[in-house]
Amino acid sequence: MHSLKSLHQRIKDAFSDTRFDMEPQRLYQPITYTLDLGGKRLRPVLVLMSCEIFGGDIEKAVYPAMGVEIFHNFTLLHDDIMDNAPLRRGNKTVHQKWDTNTAILSGDTMFVIAYEHVAKTDPALLPQVLDLFNDTARKVCEGQQYDMDFETQASVTISDYMTMIRLKTAVLIACSLKLGAIIASASERDAEKIYNLGIELGLAFQLQDDFLDAFGDTSKFGKAIGGDIVTNKKTFLFIKAFELAKGDTLIQLTNYYFDKEITATQKTEGIVNIYKKLEIDSIIRQEIEYRYRKALEILESLQFDRSITNEMVALMQEMLGREK
Repeated sequence: MHSLKSLHQRIKDAFSDTRFDMEPQRLYQPITYTLDLGGKRLRPVLVLMSCEIFGGDIEKAVYPAMGVEIFHNFTLLHDDIMDNAPLRRGNKTVHQKWDTNTAILSGDTMFVIAYEHVAKTDPALLPQVLDLFNDTARKVCEGQQYDMDFETQASVTISDYMTMIRLKTAVLIACSLKLGAIIASASERDAEKIYNLGIELGLAFQLQDDFLDAFGDTSKFGKAIGGDIVTNKKTFLFIKAFELAKGDTLIQLTNYYFDKEITATQKTEGIVNIYKKLEIDSIIRQEIEYRYRKALEILESLQFDRSITNEMVALMQEMLGREK
């Protein structure tokens, strides 16, 4: 069994050997720039790890794993445009460094490149792999649409929000794990189990992202703190705060969110203080822990020897321990 460190290195090496020095440069330079920003590349590592725990050869999973990561970065590039985000992984977003039209077209090209990599799967498994990838790609777009709909939707429930992040974030993590299982020729039952593990892990991962947006450190988080707050994004924190706030606290919360005269810094600090008062930080941590425990239960139900799953548990902890 490869160590988590060695799987990370295998993916790093694969991307180091992949360049897009093609014409027109203005199309391909943003792609190279985006992929060079790196990130933790958790999804391709999940592909390799799942493949290996089911007894497969990770080398047969490298290209599909890269495809998942390229697709993920494509979604981030377009997401940044929609959110008008200035930073991604501590660096300028593509639409800020170049322009919006370039970012859209480069993102579209990344989508094609992602398919080219995923298609380098064992031909016997390719129909099953493409069915999974196509279903995932559609669901990610559905999740993004729900996220945009929430911006103008007067009422959004926690249930609505969990549905949205399941589609926008969790299904790609679940796809990564199931993809590895398919390449390893795991049983349909086990492939579905590892997919469900990915859903729970993905939900926990996105909730952790929500938490860090309010309570994280920019140098560790890679994005500006309070970005969701400043843009009135209806996250778990936002929804739960308005659900629990009463009286003067509700008035203050409403003023902070909707008074256009308040500066971004005042808004962020004021709302974070209200979150702490309402113990929203504790509530979301409990939900993260609940989802993580469900993922662990699924992993245990697969009845692998502990020596095989130790690295998977370490990766799950890495995904949810982005700030120590």
